[in-house]
Amino acid sequence: MSSILIKGGRVIDPANKIDKTANVFTLNGKIKSVGAQSPKADKVIDAKGLIVAPGLIDMHVHLREPGKEEEETIASGSAAAVNGGFTSVACMPNTEPAVDSEASAEFVYLQAKRTGKANIYPIGAITKGRKGVELSEMGQLVRGGAVTIISHCEDKDLVPDGVMNDGFISAVLGLRGMPNVAEEVMVYRDIALCELTGGKLHIAHITTRGAVELVRQAKKKGINVTAEVTPHHLLLTDESVKTSSFDPNYKMNPPLRTKQDIEALAKGLKDGTIDAIASDHAPHSPEEKDVEFNIAPFGIIGMETLLPLVLTELVNKKVITLAQAIAKLTVNPARILGLDKGTLTVGADADITLIDLSKEWVINPDEFKSKSRNCPFRDWKVKGKAVKVIVGGQVVN
Repeated sequence: MSSILIKGGRVIDPANKIDKTANVFTLNGKIKSVGAQSPKADKVIDAKGLIVAPGLIDMHVHLREPGKEEEETIASGSAAAVNGGFTSVACMPNTEPAVDSEASAEFVYLQAKRTGKANIYPIGAITKGRKGVELSEMGQLVRGGAVTIISHCEDKDLVPDGVMNDGFISAVLGLRGMPNVAEEVMVYRDIALCELTGGKLHIAHITTRGAVELVRQAKKKGINVTAEVTPHHLLLTDESVKTSSFDPNYKMNPPLRTKQDIEALAKGLKDGTIDAIASDHAPHSPEEKDVEFNIAPFGIIGMETLLPLVLTELVNKKVITLAQAIAKLTVNPARILGLDKGTLTVGADADITLIDLSKEWVINPDEFKSKSRNCPFRDWKVKGKAVKVIVGGQVVN
């Protein structure tokens, strides 16, 4: 038998409405008790002054394997995940070949298991080869380990070769815009289809004030829709492209939008319209990313910066509470993905993240575990860091 006693930390478990100083005891990879008990254990961790939370979940990452292992592998992505405090991540299917079959989903699962670090769950492609012609075998994907379907809401007909938002900044810079309406018309369409079918819909990386309002009204009508937001869409605007002198690390899809959109996102995060925070971790090699802005690929890395940015810019600045932040990184994504995770309930898997809220540090992508360095937050001063990560009752970071 293997056991761990985590002593004297502030336990925050939104799934069970717990926020108190307590001991957490794990036995054979499961949560055995949360409370004042102090049983003997093989390993004792002094958590005084630390937050003890359910293992964090990043429900939107790109790990590139198979196909672009020079940018990221499942092993390096798993290492980056636990370095950022995440015990579980869900990876997107836009690999080469796509995750569109039972075998390809099993490949992701087995590669993750070999790393012995984070739990990794593949998101299945809706169509074979992601070509939009023939549906994938959904049942087989689920049997192979795929967990859900996520909607990237964007009307491609409205953003041909677009690289930026459709506002003043894109016009000044002479770049083709990616208008808010391209996202909003697809959010409206997918919500309408969800209502018609009585299905379940999750909106990835929501970015516009109009889209937030559409989700808010859908929830009021009882439609089963959820949404996520990324730190970069909450903290950066399209002005950043101009002030950074066209740094390709500010190019992502959806694009950075306006201050008014950010205010709407923050409000949606606070009032529960937006359920989860995800990184949309999208690694690219320097050779691929360090080119002219208009031809650079979309995306930035984010698993190792998500937690400190949320703590520094959202919790410390009272945009959301600490309990809200942890809920949007644990129980909420677990429920959306249908995972039995994100909680310290007795009998649950012993996935636990210990967080030091007082840890001050400077973001340096050169020190990351990810294979890529495409990060717009270099040299940002942050406060808060995951200092110990436990997955299945094993300390992995």
